[in-house]
Amino acid sequence: MLEYRTQGYNGYSIKYSPFFDSRIAVAAAANFGLVGNGRLYILGLTAEGIVAEKWFDTQDSLFDTTWSESHENQLLAACGDGSIKLFDITLSEFPIQSWQEHAREVFAVHWNLVAKDTFLSSSWDGTIKIWNPNAGASLTTLPTHSCTYSAQFSPHSPSILSSVSSDSHLRVFDLRTPASASNHLTMNIPIHTPPKPRIGAVAPVGIPPSEALTHDWNKYRDTIVATAGVDRMIRTFDIRMPNVGPIAILPGHEYAVRRVTWSPHLSDILLSASYDMTCRVWTDGSAMGVGQEKQQNMLPQDAMVHGGGKEMGRMGRHTEFVTGVDWCLFGAEGWCASTGWDERVLVWDCRAVMQ
Repeated sequence: MLEYRTQGYNGYSIKYSPFFDSRIAVAAAANFGLVGNGRLYILGLTAEGIVAEKWFDTQDSLFDTTWSESHENQLLAACGDGSIKLFDITLSEFPIQSWQEHAREVFAVHWNLVAKDTFLSSSWDGTIKIWNPNAGASLTTLPTHSCTYSAQFSPHSPSILSSVSSDSHLRVFDLRTPASASNHLTMNIPIHTPPKPRIGAVAPVGIPPSEALTHDWNKYRDTIVATAGVDRMIRTFDIRMPNVGPIAILPGHEYAVRRVTWSPHLSDILLSASYDMTCRVWTDGSAMGVGQEKQQNMLPQDAMVHGGGKEMGRMGRHTEFVTGVDWCLFGAEGWCASTGWDERVLVWDCRAVMQ
Protein backbone atom coordinates (compact mmCIF):
# COMPACT_ATOMS: atom_id res chain seq x y z
CA MET A 1 0.00 0.00 0.00
CA LEU A 2 1.30 3.44 -0.99
CA GLU A 3 0.45 6.60 0.92
CA TYR A 4 0.61 10.35 0.34
CA ARG A 5 -0.28 13.12 2.81
CA THR A 6 -2.34 16.08 1.56
CA GLN A 7 -1.07 18.25 4.40
CA GLY A 8 -3.65 20.83 5.47
CA TYR A 9 -6.22 19.69 2.90
CA ASN A 10 -8.99 17.12 3.28
CA GLY A 11 -9.61 14.93 0.24
CA TYR A 12 -12.98 14.90 -1.50
CA SER A 13 -12.44 13.16 -4.84
CA ILE A 14 -9.77 11.03 -6.50
CA LYS A 15 -9.47 10.03 -10.16
CA TYR A 16 -6.95 7.98 -12.12
CA SER A 17 -5.83 9.42 -15.43
CA PRO A 18 -7.44 7.66 -18.42
CA PHE A 19 -4.09 8.01 -20.24
CA PHE A 20 -1.46 7.04 -17.63
CA ASP A 21 -1.65 4.34 -14.97
CA SER A 22 0.84 6.23 -12.81
CA ARG A 23 -1.02 9.54 -12.56
CA ILE A 24 -3.79 10.45 -10.11
CA ALA A 25 -5.70 13.67 -9.45
CA VAL A 26 -7.09 14.58 -6.03
CA ALA A 27 -9.56 17.38 -5.31
CA ALA A 28 -9.21 18.63 -1.72
CA ALA A 29 -10.41 21.39 0.56
CA ALA A 30 -9.07 23.15 3.63
CA ASN A 31 -11.07 22.91 6.87
CA PHE A 32 -13.12 19.95 5.61
CA GLY A 33 -14.69 22.09 2.89
CA LEU A 34 -16.53 24.34 5.31
CA VAL A 35 -14.47 27.47 4.65
CA GLY A 36 -11.15 28.26 3.01
CA ASN A 37 -9.09 27.33 -0.03
CA GLY A 38 -8.99 24.29 -2.24
CA ARG A 39 -6.13 22.39 -3.81
CA LEU A 40 -5.98 20.14 -6.87
CA TYR A 41 -3.12 17.64 -6.59
CA ILE A 42 -1.49 15.86 -9.53
CA LEU A 43 0.24 12.81 -8.04
CA GLY A 44 2.67 10.44 -9.70
CA LEU A 45 3.19 6.80 -8.70
CA THR A 46 6.94 6.13 -8.77
CA ALA A 47 9.37 3.49 -7.58
CA GLU A 48 10.04 5.76 -4.59
CA GLY A 49 6.34 6.05 -3.73
CA ILE A 50 3.74 8.74 -4.44
CA VAL A 51 5.12 12.16 -5.34
CA ALA A 52 3.34 15.44 -6.06
CA GLU A 53 4.06 16.37 -9.67
CA LYS A 54 2.11 19.61 -9.39
CA TRP A 55 -0.73 21.25 -7.54
CA PHE A 56 -3.10 24.12 -8.16
CA ASP A 57 -4.50 26.29 -5.36
CA THR A 58 -8.00 27.75 -5.60
CA GLN A 59 -9.82 30.39 -3.58
CA ASP A 60 -12.62 28.02 -2.57
CA SER A 61 -13.03 24.36 -1.69
CA LEU A 62 -12.78 21.68 -4.40
CA PHE A 63 -15.36 18.89 -4.26
CA ASP A 64 -14.73 16.86 -7.42
CA THR A 65 -12.40 16.44 -10.38
CA THR A 66 -12.45 14.66 -13.74
CA TRP A 67 -9.78 14.18 -16.39
CA SER A 68 -10.33 15.31 -19.95
CA GLU A 69 -11.03 12.40 -22.28
CA SER A 70 -9.45 14.22 -25.22
CA HIS A 71 -6.38 15.90 -23.74
CA GLU A 72 -4.00 13.95 -21.52
CA ASN A 73 -2.80 17.00 -19.58
CA GLN A 74 -6.12 18.69 -18.83
CA LEU A 75 -8.63 18.18 -16.02
CA LEU A 76 -11.59 19.91 -14.41
CA ALA A 77 -12.27 20.94 -10.83
CA ALA A 78 -15.67 21.51 -9.19
CA CYS A 79 -15.52 24.51 -6.85
CA GLY A 80 -17.42 25.58 -3.78
CA ASP A 81 -17.95 29.09 -5.20
CA GLY A 82 -20.10 27.68 -8.02
CA SER A 83 -17.35 27.77 -10.64
CA ILE A 84 -15.79 25.05 -12.79
CA LYS A 85 -12.12 25.40 -13.62
CA LEU A 86 -10.09 23.73 -16.37
CA PHE A 87 -6.38 23.23 -15.68
CA ASP A 88 -3.50 22.16 -17.90
CA ILE A 89 -0.74 20.49 -15.89
CA THR A 90 1.95 21.60 -18.33
CA LEU A 91 1.11 25.27 -17.91
CA SER A 92 1.12 27.86 -15.12
CA GLU A 93 -0.66 27.72 -11.80
CA PHE A 94 -3.80 29.43 -13.12
CA PRO A 95 -6.76 27.73 -14.85
CA ILE A 96 -6.84 27.99 -18.61
CA GLN A 97 -10.63 28.36 -18.50
CA SER A 98 -13.23 29.09 -15.83
CA TRP A 99 -17.02 29.00 -16.00
CA GLN A 100 -19.32 30.62 -13.43
CA GLU A 101 -23.00 29.86 -13.96
CA HIS A 102 -24.04 27.74 -10.99
CA ALA A 103 -25.59 29.61 -8.05
CA ARG A 104 -24.35 27.18 -5.40
CA GLU A 105 -21.48 24.74 -4.80
CA VAL A 106 -20.57 22.50 -7.75
CA PHE A 107 -20.40 18.99 -6.34
CA ALA A 108 -19.76 16.86 -9.45
CA VAL A 109 -18.02 17.16 -12.81
CA HIS A 110 -17.86 14.36 -15.38
CA TRP A 111 -16.36 14.18 -18.86
CA ASN A 112 -18.35 12.48 -21.61
CA LEU A 113 -16.61 9.15 -22.32
CA VAL A 114 -18.17 8.78 -25.79
CA ALA A 115 -18.55 12.32 -27.17
CA LYS A 116 -15.27 13.60 -25.81
CA ASP A 117 -15.99 17.25 -26.62
CA THR A 118 -18.53 17.68 -23.79
CA PHE A 119 -18.65 17.46 -20.03
CA LEU A 120 -21.24 18.10 -17.35
CA SER A 121 -21.51 19.62 -13.91
CA SER A 122 -24.10 19.32 -11.15
CA SER A 123 -24.72 21.61 -8.23
CA TRP A 124 -26.51 22.19 -4.99
CA ASP A 125 -28.53 24.77 -6.96
CA GLY A 126 -30.68 21.96 -8.41
CA THR A 127 -29.32 21.95 -11.96
CA ILE A 128 -27.09 19.96 -14.27
CA LYS A 129 -25.24 21.85 -16.99
CA ILE A 130 -23.71 20.52 -20.20
CA TRP A 131 -20.56 22.23 -21.47
CA ASN A 132 -18.10 22.31 -24.32
CA PRO A 133 -14.58 23.21 -23.13
CA ASN A 134 -14.18 25.61 -26.05
CA ALA A 135 -17.40 27.53 -25.36
CA GLY A 136 -17.72 30.36 -22.88
CA ALA A 137 -21.22 29.43 -21.75
CA SER A 138 -23.08 26.20 -21.02
CA LEU A 139 -24.85 24.42 -23.88
CA THR A 140 -27.81 23.10 -21.89
CA THR A 141 -29.25 23.37 -18.39
CA LEU A 142 -31.27 20.47 -16.95
CA PRO A 143 -33.29 21.21 -13.79
CA THR A 144 -33.56 18.59 -11.06
CA HIS A 145 -35.22 20.88 -8.49
CA SER A 146 -33.14 19.38 -5.69
CA CYS A 147 -29.55 19.40 -4.50
CA THR A 148 -27.74 17.22 -7.07
CA TYR A 149 -24.73 15.49 -5.55
CA SER A 150 -23.76 13.27 -8.47
CA ALA A 151 -24.22 13.38 -12.26
CA GLN A 152 -22.65 11.29 -15.02
CA PHE A 153 -22.79 10.61 -18.71
CA SER A 154 -23.48 7.00 -19.61
CA PRO A 155 -20.27 5.27 -20.76
CA HIS A 156 -22.35 3.62 -23.49
CA SER A 157 -24.08 6.61 -25.11
CA PRO A 158 -23.00 10.19 -25.91
CA SER A 159 -26.45 11.64 -25.18
CA ILE A 160 -27.66 9.81 -22.05
CA LEU A 161 -26.83 11.10 -18.59
CA SER A 162 -28.06 10.51 -15.07
CA SER A 163 -28.07 12.06 -11.62
CA VAL A 164 -28.98 11.39 -8.00
CA SER A 165 -30.18 14.09 -5.65
CA SER A 166 -31.22 14.99 -2.14
CA ASP A 167 -34.83 14.00 -2.97
CA SER A 168 -33.75 10.34 -3.30
CA HIS A 169 -34.44 10.01 -7.02
CA LEU A 170 -32.36 8.60 -9.85
CA ARG A 171 -33.00 10.67 -12.96
CA VAL A 172 -32.07 9.69 -16.51
CA PHE A 173 -31.94 12.28 -19.28
CA ASP A 174 -31.66 11.75 -23.03
CA LEU A 175 -30.45 14.81 -24.93
CA ARG A 176 -31.92 13.42 -28.16
CA THR A 177 -35.47 13.89 -26.88
CA PRO A 178 -37.39 17.16 -27.33
CA ALA A 179 -36.46 19.70 -24.69
CA SER A 180 -40.03 21.04 -24.29
CA ALA A 181 -41.97 20.13 -21.17
CA SER A 182 -39.73 17.44 -19.69
CA ASN A 183 -36.32 19.11 -20.18
CA HIS A 184 -34.99 15.86 -21.71
CA LEU A 185 -36.00 13.89 -18.59
CA THR A 186 -36.90 10.33 -19.61
CA MET A 187 -36.91 8.52 -16.26
CA ASN A 188 -37.36 9.49 -12.61
CA ILE A 189 -36.87 6.49 -10.34
CA PRO A 190 -37.56 6.74 -6.58
CA ILE A 191 -34.51 5.06 -5.07
CA HIS A 192 -36.24 3.98 -1.86
CA THR A 193 -39.02 2.01 -3.56
CA PRO A 194 -38.75 -1.53 -2.12
CA PRO A 195 -38.27 -4.38 -4.60
CA LYS A 196 -41.49 -6.07 -5.66
CA PRO A 197 -42.05 -9.33 -3.76
CA ARG A 198 -41.88 -12.71 -5.44
CA ILE A 199 -45.12 -14.67 -5.69
CA GLY A 200 -46.09 -15.89 -2.24
CA ALA A 201 -43.50 -13.74 -0.46
CA VAL A 202 -44.22 -11.06 2.11
CA ALA A 203 -43.96 -7.56 0.68
CA PRO A 204 -40.73 -5.86 1.83
CA VAL A 205 -41.06 -2.90 4.16
CA GLY A 206 -40.38 0.48 2.59
CA ILE A 207 -37.53 2.67 3.85
CA PRO A 208 -38.03 6.41 4.31
CA PRO A 209 -36.31 8.45 1.59
CA SER A 210 -32.92 9.94 2.40
CA GLU A 211 -30.35 11.85 0.41
CA ALA A 212 -28.66 10.00 -2.46
CA LEU A 213 -25.01 11.04 -2.65
CA THR A 214 -23.44 8.94 -5.39
CA HIS A 215 -24.12 6.68 -8.35
CA ASP A 216 -22.28 4.99 -11.22
CA TRP A 217 -23.08 3.28 -14.52
CA ASN A 218 -21.96 -0.31 -14.97
CA LYS A 219 -19.19 -0.42 -17.57
CA TYR A 220 -20.37 -3.70 -19.18
CA ARG A 221 -24.15 -3.85 -18.65
CA ASP A 222 -25.44 -0.68 -20.24
CA THR A 223 -28.73 -0.50 -18.33
CA ILE A 224 -27.41 -1.10 -14.80
CA VAL A 225 -26.82 1.78 -12.39
CA ALA A 226 -25.67 1.63 -8.74
CA THR A 227 -26.76 4.27 -6.22
CA ALA A 228 -25.93 4.94 -2.57
CA GLY A 229 -26.20 7.62 0.07
CA VAL A 230 -27.19 8.58 3.58
CA ASP A 231 -29.16 5.42 4.43
CA ARG A 232 -25.97 3.31 4.06
CA MET A 233 -27.45 0.98 1.39
CA ILE A 234 -26.04 0.38 -2.07
CA ARG A 235 -28.77 -0.37 -4.60
CA THR A 236 -28.55 -1.39 -8.24
CA PHE A 237 -31.26 -0.61 -10.78
CA ASP A 238 -32.04 -1.78 -14.30
CA ILE A 239 -33.37 1.23 -16.21
CA ARG A 240 -35.22 -1.09 -18.60
CA MET A 241 -37.54 -1.81 -15.65
CA PRO A 242 -37.81 1.46 -13.71
CA ASN A 243 -40.99 0.45 -11.88
CA VAL A 244 -39.79 -2.71 -10.14
CA GLY A 245 -37.42 -1.17 -7.65
CA PRO A 246 -33.79 -2.20 -7.02
CA ILE A 247 -32.52 -5.48 -8.45
CA ALA A 248 -29.89 -5.82 -5.71
CA ILE A 249 -29.50 -4.26 -2.28
CA LEU A 250 -26.12 -4.33 -0.56
CA PRO A 251 -26.26 -3.44 3.17
CA GLY A 252 -23.21 -3.30 5.41
CA HIS A 253 -21.81 0.21 5.71
CA GLU A 254 -22.32 1.74 9.14
CA TYR A 255 -22.57 5.36 7.98
CA ALA A 256 -23.42 7.19 4.76
CA VAL A 257 -21.88 5.93 1.51
CA ARG A 258 -20.08 8.79 -0.18
CA ARG A 259 -18.87 7.16 -3.41
CA VAL A 260 -19.58 4.04 -5.47
CA THR A 261 -17.75 2.99 -8.63
CA TRP A 262 -18.12 -0.10 -10.80
CA SER A 263 -15.01 -2.02 -11.76
CA PRO A 264 -13.63 -1.29 -15.25
CA HIS A 265 -12.52 -4.93 -15.44
CA LEU A 266 -15.35 -7.10 -14.01
CA SER A 267 -19.07 -6.61 -14.61
CA ASP A 268 -20.30 -7.59 -11.15
CA ILE A 269 -17.72 -5.86 -8.90
CA LEU A 270 -17.98 -2.41 -7.36
CA LEU A 271 -16.13 -0.34 -4.78
CA SER A 272 -17.59 1.99 -2.18
CA ALA A 273 -16.23 4.67 0.15
CA SER A 274 -18.05 5.64 3.31
CA TYR A 275 -18.16 7.94 6.30
CA ASP A 276 -17.59 4.80 8.39
CA MET A 277 -13.90 5.17 7.38
CA THR A 278 -13.86 2.05 5.19
CA CYS A 279 -13.70 1.22 1.50
CA ARG A 280 -15.54 -1.98 0.63
CA VAL A 281 -15.51 -4.34 -2.34
CA TRP A 282 -18.83 -5.86 -3.40
CA THR A 283 -20.34 -8.23 -5.92
CA ASP A 284 -23.91 -7.54 -6.99
CA GLY A 285 -24.47 -11.28 -7.41
CA SER A 286 -24.99 -11.17 -11.16
CA ALA A 287 -21.98 -13.39 -11.92
CA MET A 288 -22.32 -15.89 -9.08
CA GLY A 289 -23.36 -19.24 -10.42
CA VAL A 290 -26.02 -17.96 -12.79
CA GLY A 291 -25.66 -18.41 -16.54
CA GLN A 292 -25.84 -15.39 -18.79
CA GLU A 293 -29.03 -16.54 -20.48
CA LYS A 294 -30.70 -17.17 -17.15
CA GLN A 295 -29.61 -13.75 -15.86
CA GLN A 296 -31.28 -12.07 -18.80
CA ASN A 297 -34.54 -13.92 -18.14
CA MET A 298 -34.58 -13.34 -14.38
CA LEU A 299 -37.15 -11.26 -12.66
CA PRO A 300 -35.33 -8.26 -11.20
CA GLN A 301 -35.82 -9.33 -7.57
CA ASP A 302 -34.28 -12.76 -8.31
CA ALA A 303 -30.79 -11.21 -8.45
CA MET A 304 -30.89 -11.27 -4.67
CA VAL A 305 -32.02 -14.91 -4.62
CA HIS A 306 -29.78 -16.57 -7.20
CA GLY A 307 -26.39 -16.10 -5.56
CA GLY A 308 -27.15 -12.62 -4.24
CA GLY A 309 -24.90 -9.67 -3.75
CA LYS A 310 -22.48 -9.51 -0.87
CA GLU A 311 -19.47 -7.72 0.58
CA MET A 312 -16.23 -9.34 -0.53
CA GLY A 313 -13.77 -7.39 1.61
CA ARG A 314 -12.94 -4.06 3.14
CA MET A 315 -10.00 -1.71 3.58
CA GLY A 316 -10.02 0.10 6.93
CA ARG A 317 -6.74 2.03 6.96
CA HIS A 318 -8.34 5.49 6.78
CA THR A 319 -8.91 7.28 10.08
CA GLU A 320 -11.60 9.73 8.96
CA PHE A 321 -14.46 9.90 6.46
CA VAL A 322 -13.50 8.28 3.13
CA THR A 323 -14.88 10.54 0.41
CA GLY A 324 -13.29 9.31 -2.82
CA VAL A 325 -12.30 6.02 -4.42
CA ASP A 326 -11.40 5.09 -7.99
CA TRP A 327 -10.16 2.09 -9.97
CA CYS A 328 -7.00 2.02 -12.03
CA LEU A 329 -8.01 1.42 -15.65
CA PHE A 330 -4.78 -0.37 -16.55
CA GLY A 331 -2.95 -3.53 -15.60
CA ALA A 332 -4.15 -5.95 -12.93
CA GLU A 333 -7.83 -5.74 -12.10
CA GLY A 334 -7.61 -4.86 -8.40
CA TRP A 335 -5.62 -1.65 -8.05
CA CYS A 336 -7.45 1.38 -6.76
CA ALA A 337 -6.91 4.63 -4.86
CA SER A 338 -8.85 6.32 -2.07
CA THR A 339 -8.82 9.67 -0.28
CA GLY A 340 -10.54 11.11 2.75
CA TRP A 341 -10.76 13.70 5.47
CA ASP A 342 -7.69 12.24 7.20
CA GLU A 343 -5.50 14.14 4.67
CA ARG A 344 -4.33 10.87 3.13
CA VAL A 345 -4.26 9.26 -0.28
CA LEU A 346 -3.91 5.48 -0.26
CA VAL A 347 -3.13 3.33 -3.32
CA TRP A 348 -3.91 -0.32 -2.72
CA ASP A 349 -4.90 -3.66 -4.26
CA CYS A 350 -8.45 -4.66 -3.35
CA ARG A 351 -7.59 -8.32 -4.03
CA ALA A 352 -5.50 -8.22 -0.85
CA VAL A 353 -8.58 -7.49 1.27
CA MET A 354 -11.07 -9.79 -0.47
CA GLN A 355 -12.21 -12.84 1.45
